[in-house]
Amino acid sequence: MSTPEEYGGRVAIRLRYRDMDTLGHLNQAVYHELLEEGRGAVMSDGTGKWIGAFVLARVELDYRREVRLADVEVVVEAALERIGRSSITILQRIVKRDGTVAAEGRTVMVAWDMVERRSREITDAEREQLSRLPAVAAPDPAG
Repeated sequence: MSTPEEYGGRVAIRLRYRDMDTLGHLNQAVYHELLEEGRGAVMSDGTGKWIGAFVLARVELDYRREVRLADVEVVVEAALERIGRSSITILQRIVKRDGTVAAEGRTVMVAWDMVERRSREITDAEREQLSRLPAVAAPDPAG
């Protein structure tokens, strides 16, 4: 994947006892909640409002290292990898306080028409806003 400097969206998240499973490490479902927080960090327009309406279409996640409650908190990093015709791809990582990458993956989000309840093309205004987000590669206008 990418180097730490390329991830512009970052959010520190404190771990909770309820996030752990019976083996004493972070429950696999919680990883996805953490990724959602990271997407919010990168997809926000700076006021906490998301850029456009997008739905989750795909998540790839590779678990690299165990996360335990003793780790106290993790940093979720996210950066835009690609802007397509109707979708965006975001690279994401979950990093422990010591810098160890615990998980890394890729998320695809599709622009969503709230009235028609289906995918739609990314608008020019959204594309312009998205192009200003932290990115790891140049946006692909061809989609």
